Amino acid sequence: MKYDYVDEYGFKEDYSYLDGVIDATLKHENVKNAIFTIIFVDEEKIQNLNREYRNIDRVTDVISFALEDNSDFKFDDFRVLGDIYICIPRMIEQAKDYGHSIKRELSFLTVHGLLHLLGYDHMTKEDEEVMFGLQELILNGENITR
Repeated sequence: MKYDYVDEYGFKEDYSYLDGVIDATLKHENVKNAIFTIIFVDEEKIQNLNREYRNIDRVTDVISFALEDNSDFKFDDFRVLGDIYICIPRMIEQAKDYGHSIKRELSFLTVHGLLHLLGYDHMTKEDEEVMFGLQELILNGENITR
C-alpha cells in the first residue's frame, strides 16, 4: 500500500512507519479493499470539530468519523471507512507528558482512530478493555512500545 502524509498546510513529514501499524490493524481485523483518510490538524481545527460534532468545546487528540454507518457509502468492491483527524500539536504534547516517543503516540492515535472507524468504542469499561487491549496488541506486534 502507498500512503502520503501531508498536513493541512502541505507540509510533508516522514510518517512512513504508520504503514506498518495501519497494515497490522487492517490485517488483524481482516479488512481488505478499504479507503479512509487521516488528516493532521492543529488545535483550533480539532476543537472546532469537537465542538461542532460532539458538543465538547475543547481540544482533543483524535476524532474519527465512520462512514459505514451511513448506507450512502456502501459499495460492492471496497469499503469506505471514513476520516481520522489527528491533532499533531496535541500528539506531541501527549508524547512528552507520557514520556514516550512521537512515533509511539502517533501510532497509538492512528490505531485508535482506525479501530473507531471499524466499529470499536470505549463508552463502557468492558468496551474500553477490549479496544485498548487490541491497540496494545497491534502496537506491540509492530515493536512500538512505551
